[in-house]
Amino acid sequence: MSINLLGYDMPSPIIVAPTGSHKLANPEGEVATARAAAACNTLMVLSFSASCKIEEVASSCDAIRFYQLYVFKNRDISATLVQRAESHGFKAIVLTVDTPMLGRREADIRNKMVAPANANLEGLMPIDDLDTTDGSKLEKYVRDTLDPSLSWKDVEWLKSITSLPILLKGIVTAEDARKAVEAGAASIIVSNHGARQLDYAPATISALEEVVKAVAGAVPVLVDGGVRRGTDVLKALALGARAVMVGRPVLYGLAARGQAGAKHVIEMLNRELELAMALCGCRSVAEITRDRVQTEGDRFRSLL
Repeated sequence: MSINLLGYDMPSPIIVAPTGSHKLANPEGEVATARAAAACNTLMVLSFSASCKIEEVASSCDAIRFYQLYVFKNRDISATLVQRAESHGFKAIVLTVDTPMLGRREADIRNKMVAPANANLEGLMPIDDLDTTDGSKLEKYVRDTLDPSLSWKDVEWLKSITSLPILLKGIVTAEDARKAVEAGAASIIVSNHGARQLDYAPATISALEEVVKAVAGAVPVLVDGGVRRGTDVLKALALGARAVMVGRPVLYGLAARGQAGAKHVIEMLNRELELAMALCGCRSVAEITRDRVQTEGDRFRSLL
């Protein structure tokens, strides 16, 4: 089940996706998640909205770590976060490109959601004075701080301030995939932000093959969203993904049993993938070919 991603060997194609505020699930937060990932020899992407500092996670274990970034109106904040991640051994930057504005999250608005404190922004910007009278604190925070003019020029800017490879997260179309390659992305992550940004956006498993065909092997393609079983991983690999990113299930494990629970979830998905591969006659990831799955489009074309 082993793969190589951007020069790093991993025992399986299952990666821990960036999800925020792990201390809501367990007091040890992202430190426990990072240790779980390290115990499974897999890669973890630390969320921009982590409840543990970059430095805490870096010193907690020797897991391979990428850092998720957003582009702020104040570019100095983004640049400082990149520099901190790079200086503490993070191996790549994952730039989220699907959030120039926050999607309308009606439950958050109704509940006047107060976003947990972002440990990595301490000393960089004040966030305690955001008024939630007219909606969620998270919505106002994004509106006031993130740059809605986010464009391909920002990828060029990011490349100018770091030597780390840059992955673009939030690509779901062939057109954007080709532009991402032209902009110098080291990898593309097919993601719809947990289906929380745009109503009626396509499921990532449906958008995956279009993106894979568009990049034509120029860069590795990853996918996140809806991965709950090892069979989901196999389907994504058959459609061309190099690896999958798993978010909510790891958080569920962390909430249930801390570090051990997060580790159990990763191990369980690995076992399920191994079983699915065996039952499909695949002796390695390379043998998980397109003919192992049938999509709705395949079924429709078979009737023509």
